[in-house]
Amino acid sequence: MKVYTKTGDTGETSLFGGKRVKKYNVRIEAYGTSDELNSWIGLIISQSIHEDHKSLLIEVQDRIFTLGAQLAADPDKPKLKMPRIKQEDILLLEERIDKMDEDLPEMTKFTLPGGNTIVSYCHLARCVCRRCERRVIELADQAEVEPLVIQYLNRLSDYLFVLGRKLAQETNASEVFWEPKNVN
Repeated sequence: MKVYTKTGDTGETSLFGGKRVKKYNVRIEAYGTSDELNSWIGLIISQSIHEDHKSLLIEVQDRIFTLGAQLAADPDKPKLKMPRIKQEDILLLEERIDKMDEDLPEMTKFTLPGGNTIVSYCHLARCVCRRCERRVIELADQAEVEPLVIQYLNRLSDYLFVLGRKLAQETNASEVFWEPKNVN
């Protein structure tokens, strides 16, 4: 199978199911952003982090492919067989968030992104996750989107934030808190 098909040379692409749409279509933006998110998560996995974090992030990458497939599906063909995001996927993220939170100091202020490269990658992934969530919500205003996809992305951004805090703790990076200036 060749990597290039030349079928996108006119500015259109195919959804799963065959329907052709413009490459700037909100559906393409949504699953394209999920692909970008997956790449950032791959960058986090490639860092020197604990295997527990890596194994969950690999699971997350699988779920992102799953939700990407759901988003890429032709809405006019609802009976296409494909994997789906499940409630258990969201519960797994919540369990991991709660477990990491047990060992972290209570947050009383906003944390500024940064601390070291690994933590910064988590913040970048979190921001892309939020953008993906916004694109999916925009799509949901125009077409049916499985609500669990939106919930998963919302929880995943929370997970990435807490993971950044946890990795800051594990790598002895300082958390820098926002101290508002010039408050009237």
